[in-house]
Amino acid sequence: MQQWQQFLQDSMAQSAAQHNIVMDDDTVLSFGDPAAEQQALMNGTVMCDLSHLGLLQLKGSDALTFLQGQVTNEVMQLTGHNAHYSAYCNPKGRMLALFLAFRHYDHVHLQLPRALTAAIAKRLKMYVMRSKVEIEDVTSSIIKIGLNGHNATQLLQPLFAQLPMADYELVSLDNGAVLKLPGAVPRYEIFADMANASLIWNALKAQATPVGSNCWEWLEIQAGIPDVTLNTQEQFVPQMLNLDLLDGINFKKGCYTGQEIVARTHYLGTVKRRTHLAHVDCASQPLAGDNVLNAAQEAIGKVVRSALAPNKGYDLLAEIRLESVAAGDLFVNGSALQIQTLPYAL
Repeated sequence: MQQWQQFLQDSMAQSAAQHNIVMDDDTVLSFGDPAAEQQALMNGTVMCDLSHLGLLQLKGSDALTFLQGQVTNEVMQLTGHNAHYSAYCNPKGRMLALFLAFRHYDHVHLQLPRALTAAIAKRLKMYVMRSKVEIEDVTSSIIKIGLNGHNATQLLQPLFAQLPMADYELVSLDNGAVLKLPGAVPRYEIFADMANASLIWNALKAQATPVGSNCWEWLEIQAGIPDVTLNTQEQFVPQMLNLDLLDGINFKKGCYTGQEIVARTHYLGTVKRRTHLAHVDCASQPLAGDNVLNAAQEAIGKVVRSALAPNKGYDLLAEIRLESVAAGDLFVNGSALQIQTLPYAL
């Protein structure tokens, strides 16, 4: 990862702007001009280093069978040409992690926040037992690049012999894999080794604006994609984060950890809490795990993820009781929460 970070630094030093990259640990916060990056996010095509995302690799003859007994989605539906979301729960059905899962040749990849990767890998290994499964953290060896904008498809066409057309379609080629993600405009994630990633980055940089992780976070929020962080582990049943609406739960598959609670929520009752898209104008950024309060200052929900909005304030996903949303007067950190429309129906 240090090699890739050095490449990014050198790449920016050679640009006309010559801004310094602002980093926090392994996360690129900005490429030196946050205001310009936010403007490009709204009006142009942007590219983002996704080193803040971790990547686990599972391989071995029992990898699929093992994973099938751990997560909420149907692992056998991963063909190597698609991806899907899947929750990893504790026995009480509370989420420990949310994976973006896909097969790549003879192994399975699980993408999740980098901060969770080591602990989740350790927990999965506890249940391998005698199964023929190897679990490896490949976060540093596989470079991840995000691309978003009206010209995103056009920019990728000279670099890849084939591109995915539908959301969650995956195309694997010699110089990398390309995954199409949901969004208001074309959005992709690229997976490549260091050598190919460097070539791809430099080619894209000629017409796309490099932006920090906040911009990618904002795009995920606008797409209604939830997340689980260190602050929100074991806080949510998958339906609270709309996983059933994102095809992240298969109710016909076999047993997995936490299935009884997840299935009971689906078959025996209505979901009383959902994740909503919202906006708040406040001085400091709401953090994942912060409480959402009603007019009586009662905690009726939690912030799932948030990002600086391109205009002002913050956009966020918040898990909230449905009756409280209907009643109105919601607050985060003392500021009024404005509910907005998700790109899918609740």
